[in-house]
Amino acid sequence: MKRRDFIGLTGMSIAGMSLPLMGNTVPLESLLAPSLPAAVKKQLADIALNTAKSLGATYTDVRIGRYLNQFISTRENKVQNIANTESFGVGVRVIAKGTWGFAATNDVSADGIKKITERAIAIAKANSKFQKEPVTLAANTGHGEVVWNTPIQKNSFEVPVSEKVDLLLRTNAGALKNGASFASSNLFQVNEQKYFASTDGSYIDQDIHRIWPTFTVSVIDRASGKFKTRDAMSAPMGMGYEYMIPKNEDKLSGPAGMNLYRNSYDIVEDASIAAKQAKEMITAKSVEPGKYDLVLEPNHLGLTIHESIGHPLELDRILGYEANYAGTSFATLDKLKSGTFNYGSKQVNIFADKTQVGSLGAVGYDDEGVKSKRWDLIKDGIFVNVEAIRDQVHIVGQKESHGCCYAQSWSDVQFQRMPNVSLAPGKEPYSSEQMIKDVEKGIYIAGRGSYSIDQQRYNFQFGGTTFYEIKNGEIAGMLVDVAYQSNTQEFWNSCAKICDEKDYRMFGSFFDGKGQPSQVSAVSHGSSTSRFNGVNVINTGRTI
Repeated sequence: MKRRDFIGLTGMSIAGMSLPLMGNTVPLESLLAPSLPAAVKKQLADIALNTAKSLGATYTDVRIGRYLNQFISTRENKVQNIANTESFGVGVRVIAKGTWGFAATNDVSADGIKKITERAIAIAKANSKFQKEPVTLAANTGHGEVVWNTPIQKNSFEVPVSEKVDLLLRTNAGALKNGASFASSNLFQVNEQKYFASTDGSYIDQDIHRIWPTFTVSVIDRASGKFKTRDAMSAPMGMGYEYMIPKNEDKLSGPAGMNLYRNSYDIVEDASIAAKQAKEMITAKSVEPGKYDLVLEPNHLGLTIHESIGHPLELDRILGYEANYAGTSFATLDKLKSGTFNYGSKQVNIFADKTQVGSLGAVGYDDEGVKSKRWDLIKDGIFVNVEAIRDQVHIVGQKESHGCCYAQSWSDVQFQRMPNVSLAPGKEPYSSEQMIKDVEKGIYIAGRGSYSIDQQRYNFQFGGTTFYEIKNGEIAGMLVDVAYQSNTQEFWNSCAKICDEKDYRMFGSFFDGKGQPSQVSAVSHGSSTSRFNGVNVINTGRTI
C-alpha cells in the first residue's frame, strides 16, 4: 500500500506515518505457531551479555523480538487484500568507552548473537572518537525474570479470517444500504512478542496486542456533482478481538443521533450512521468564519493533544535532536525550570501514563527495561515535566527514567518515544449534554480530520470529521468547511470546562512517526469532552 493511499484511507496523516508490515507475507499458521520458550531466549540473551562484558562494555541490553501483523482490506462486496507478516530477530545495544553501539540480526543463534555483539562493541568504540561527553545513564533496578501480557480476552489472530472478512463486508453493506456510494473497511492487528535482558539484571518477557478497525464511506450527489466522505469514529486500542464485540454499556450518545464508543466498538452501526451523515453533509450549511466556543469530543481532541502537547514535550525534541525531522519545540527548558509557565488554564491537567489498560502504549516495561508508570506533564495549567529516557533525564536534573523508550522492531535501535498523553477529566459531575446547553454560539466537533502545525508545535490548524452548530444551548444543524486556528498556549488557556470521567474515552495513533531513519509507534490519548471558549474558526470551502 502506498503511503498516500494509506493517509487517504485513515484520514489522519500524523507526521511520518507509514505502514510497518515488516517481513515477508507468511501463512496464517505461522503467526499462530508458538514463540521460543523463555528459557531458550534467556540462554541466547546471556551470550550477548557475557560477550559484551568480556569485550569491555559497561552496559548491555538485548531484545529478542517476534513481530506479527495481519491486515485485512475490503471495498464494497469484495476483499481487496489479506496480508500476514512475521519478523523475528535480535538487537544488541552496548555502552563501550562511554558511547552507544548497536547491531542486529535475523540469525537468532549463538553464533549470530555473538557476531552482532562484537559488531555493536566495535561500533561503540569507533563512535567514541567523536563523542565529546560519555553517556550518562540513569540507574535502573533489575527486575529479575518477569512476564507481562496485554490483558486480552480474545486473541485476534486466533479468530478465523473468514469471520473478520464477514464483519468488514457487513460494515460496507450497512453503509451502502443507508445511502453510501462507496464503502471500504479495514482491520489492522498487531502482536509484539518481546524479550528483554540487560546487565541490570532484568529478563522481561512481554506479549503485546493492538487492534484497529476503520472505514471510509463516500456519498456522491450526481445532480450537483458534490461528494462527501465520513471516516470511522473508532479508536485504535491495546486490546484483543473483544473490542470488535459491541457492548451497550460502552456506547455513548452524541448529538444528532451519533453514537460514540469507549471500550468496544460497533463498526457496522457506525458505518450505517456514517453514510447518513455523509449524505447530510452534501446539503449542510457552510460555516460562517468567526469566534466560536468549541465543544470537542475525545476522538477529535486526542489528535490536538498529540500534536500540541505530546510531541512538544518530548525532551529530545526540546533539546533539538529532532530539528531535522518535524521540528523542535516551543516548550523550552527555561519554561520548564521557571515552574510558572502557563501552558493552559487551571482546568488543564495533562498526564503521561504507560499503564492505562486498553491503551496503545500500555506495556509492563519499556525497551530499556524500565517499569511503566504515570507522571504529570501539566498540573493546573503549569508546565511541570517532560518525557525522557535513561540517557536524558540528568539534563533536567532527574535521576529516574520515565519509561518511554521504544523501538518499532528488533532491527531498530530504541529511542525516546511519546507515552500515552492524556487530559484528566473534570472532577465535578458534568455531561456533554450539559456542556452544549451552556453554549450560546458554538460548534460541536467529533472525529479527527486534516491538520497543520508548525515546526515548533505552536501555531496550528485542525479540522474534524463531523461538525454541528450550537445556538442558544441546542444543536441547530450540521456544518461543513470547518477548521479552527490558534497557537498552543492560547488554545489550552481557552479551555473552560471538561466533562467528568463518565465521558472519558481514548483516541489513538497506530502509526506515529519519528526519527531518521523513521520508526513508528502506537500511542493513545484520553480525554473527556471539553469546551474551549472564543476560538477562531475559518471556512475551508472553495466557494467562500
